[in-house]
Amino acid sequence: PQVKDTPGAFPSTPGEPESSPAESSQLSLSQAVWKRKAEYTVPRKIRIKIGTWNVAALHGTEKDIGSWFVHGKGISESLSILSFGDKAGSESYEDVGHQEARRSKKSSTTPLHDPGLVPGGEDIGLYALGLQEIVDISSAAEALKPYNDPHPSRKWKRAVEDALPSGYVKVAEQQLVGLYLVIYAAPAIAPTVSSVSTTSVGTGLMGYMGNKGAVVARILLGESTSMLFVDCHLSAGVEKGNLERRNWDALQISNRARLDPIYNGGGELEKASDSIGHEDFAFWFGDLNYRLDGLPGEDVRRLLMLHTKNEYRVGEPSKRKIDAELALSAPNPTAKHNIYQASSNSHSTSSMGTSTTLQASEHVDPSSDPASLQTTLESLLPHDQLHSQMRNRKAFHDGWREGPIDFLPTYKYDVGSVGMFDSSEKKRGPSWCDRILFRTRKDKQAYEQKVHEEEAAKRRDQEMKAHGIDDPTVNEEEVLFDYDPANDGADDEYDPVADTEVQEKIPPDASSADKLHLEYYTSHQRVLSSDHKPLDAIFTLTYDAVDPDLKAKVHQEVARELDKAENERRPAVTVIVDHHPENQTNSNSSADHEGVDFGDVRFHSPKTRNVMIANTGRVPASIGFTDRIVLADQSAGAAPPWLRYHFDRPSDTTSPSSDSPVVYTLEPGDAANVELVAHVKDVNLVRLLNKGITHLEDVLVLRVHNGRDYFLPIRATWLQSSFGRSIDNLNRIPEGGVRQLQHQQQQQDGNDENAQGVKWSAPREIFRLTEAVEHLIERVVAERGMRSATDERPPWENDFSWPFSCSETEQGETRCRELPLRMVREALDCDTPLLASGTFSPEVPSTDRLEAVARTLVSFLRSLEDGIIPEGLWADLEAQSVARETSKHALSVEEAKLEILDVMTKRPANSTAFSFVMGMLGKVVDEI
Repeated sequence: PQVKDTPGAFPSTPGEPESSPAESSQLSLSQAVWKRKAEYTVPRKIRIKIGTWNVAALHGTEKDIGSWFVHGKGISESLSILSFGDKAGSESYEDVGHQEARRSKKSSTTPLHDPGLVPGGEDIGLYALGLQEIVDISSAAEALKPYNDPHPSRKWKRAVEDALPSGYVKVAEQQLVGLYLVIYAAPAIAPTVSSVSTTSVGTGLMGYMGNKGAVVARILLGESTSMLFVDCHLSAGVEKGNLERRNWDALQISNRARLDPIYNGGGELEKASDSIGHEDFAFWFGDLNYRLDGLPGEDVRRLLMLHTKNEYRVGEPSKRKIDAELALSAPNPTAKHNIYQASSNSHSTSSMGTSTTLQASEHVDPSSDPASLQTTLESLLPHDQLHSQMRNRKAFHDGWREGPIDFLPTYKYDVGSVGMFDSSEKKRGPSWCDRILFRTRKDKQAYEQKVHEEEAAKRRDQEMKAHGIDDPTVNEEEVLFDYDPANDGADDEYDPVADTEVQEKIPPDASSADKLHLEYYTSHQRVLSSDHKPLDAIFTLTYDAVDPDLKAKVHQEVARELDKAENERRPAVTVIVDHHPENQTNSNSSADHEGVDFGDVRFHSPKTRNVMIANTGRVPASIGFTDRIVLADQSAGAAPPWLRYHFDRPSDTTSPSSDSPVVYTLEPGDAANVELVAHVKDVNLVRLLNKGITHLEDVLVLRVHNGRDYFLPIRATWLQSSFGRSIDNLNRIPEGGVRQLQHQQQQQDGNDENAQGVKWSAPREIFRLTEAVEHLIERVVAERGMRSATDERPPWENDFSWPFSCSETEQGETRCRELPLRMVREALDCDTPLLASGTFSPEVPSTDRLEAVARTLVSFLRSLEDGIIPEGLWADLEAQSVARETSKHALSVEEAKLEILDVMTKRPANSTAFSFVMGMLGKVVDEI
């Protein structure tokens, strides 16, 4: 719900009585920052590629997805009107005949040596792919499933990810039976994507089943730009009832789709953000199934094949097949719609009954050449059902646009053919079934304004009639103008299809409200693995991106302004931060940070800062840290888990409970010192910090009761740790230790952005630790032997788990020391030999050194993400043990060892690490 009148957000008006005690309102700070978003956002352009393809549940179609969708291959320049610039006209393309003969379900069907005619790869910031019929939706077993089977979508997701450049992140995914929508963002864009929500709407059997319908995804880009993606499959068929059902399907999708609401950067709920129609930019694509009206399908097939046959050489199978079809039957010259007439008149050497080819005239403008592909397409498009329904305001009329159609119909082809339209017994008529529509907020507002004006004009007409202006007895000279509402203005009716061409001519910067520009809209005619041709569109989007530095500056300014406004005439305190200038990895100086900066923080190494809180007001001030406003994935409480605080005095509460905050009272002129300790010891947090998923940043809220709240920013710079990683990741750490990876965000399983290769056969950290334990155990035992006369018992006699746990002296004093443990961890992270002279201070005895190394080894092994023996290997070992027990074949110790090591060889790095640990344990046992 919208946040309004938050207590404590602003000071009361002078003259008004004091309100109830102020409460923490970190959201009010966010709202104030959000109102100044124009100061910290900058225009940024990205390219968005939308792709749609009906794969007809055919095997092998996934082999083509990377070629056409990611790399822009498979476009036939000769069968498209679109200009492709310098990339067009390559003579190294594989010809159509060889391509069709080479087709296989095991490899891509796109032409060899195809460089790709449209942008792809890293040039695209956002990829959105919509597929239809990834399963056989004609099967009742599939259509009536009460759940989505995710297995079919996995191969498509894998195929797309294999083709995408490194670092692209999946930001949204949704499946409904045979419909599948997936969206990927570039590495620089993915962190700016938020408020991701997906849903599905079934409109198939009984109006609700998933054999037809749509999958929908909504994202927020840069905190302020909402984008909607709809991948649909509407009702099929060529009858009038099928057309009406398609319109009904589209309306149901628009009305029934519900998404999670959007909360803006100020924490306020965006109006109607959970439905379609209130986004900034929308893309609707898929197999819309709209056909060509009023034209015999056979005539359309023949006319289009007069163009496609030119792609083949004489004698090739497809050319012979097309020639046979063209020669077999001729169009009916008496038909109501004879689409051949113009073409017939342009060829003096042959009539339409015998003409079997169309060749565009040279040096003639294609738009005026009756034999050109452009003329053919222009003669067919007026019969397109989708454009007709948009003009008649029956579907997609509320602001939706489509780019110019400069390509052949995408349906229906013989599988494996570039230009052979359906040659089956049904001989389905070609149609532009697959479409990509788009709409901006400005487009929808323009349509709504048009409707509003029409309704107002209709009301005026009715008022004029009510006053008798249309009465023939009224003197015409008394009428200022003659207006017929039934006819006047008919030519000015809003036409979203025609409006597309007008809007495309507007420069991208002509209107700040329309920042979406269509670059390419084309089909990939030379993809052969389905009976539909894939279709994609590339857009350039200008949106407002958040500049983190500018936002931080605005945040600080707003915080100061709110602090000043909220705390007039209320208890006032001054917060003094103890700054500690030091050499740290973070390039931003702590002096520029108006908060507590702990500097560099290491794993399990507490760091302390002090904050003084002085009562500078005239009345006593009751203070205390209150619960922060946190996100769903953050820990609640006054401080994050890695931070603790301690006041230098007892609290006012005698028996504090978890429900009531701890309060401390300061008299005027009094001051309290608060000790803040940053201590990262949770391994799960270490993993997130190592990967850059989270950061040591937060804001403490200091509550001054009946006064203002103080927001105290807390930050620290995390130093990369070797703890909490997987063995594969550790094997990729370069020389110099894990600190060499500082500022590099690593991904899971060692696949970091720099694609570090494997450098070691096993983690050097495990080798160094086990080596040091073996050396130090020998030294400790030797030193104990030289002091045999002492009465103190050796530690291994008091504790069988020594040296891997803290031992105690006979007086009960613990022998564990924190300083040697820190020395060992620092040496591991910096790739320093543990036995080097500078690792430990000279005063640290051998026993303390051994215990520190051994305890660190245990902690290190526990922190491994996959363990020494991963789950898969453990299952193999258990299976091996069960098989041996079943066979009742007893093995010697050596045979059992060899059998275990044989299983471990499946993971060489784990096997080597296992050998290090076992060898070290054997050494310890031998020594003590």
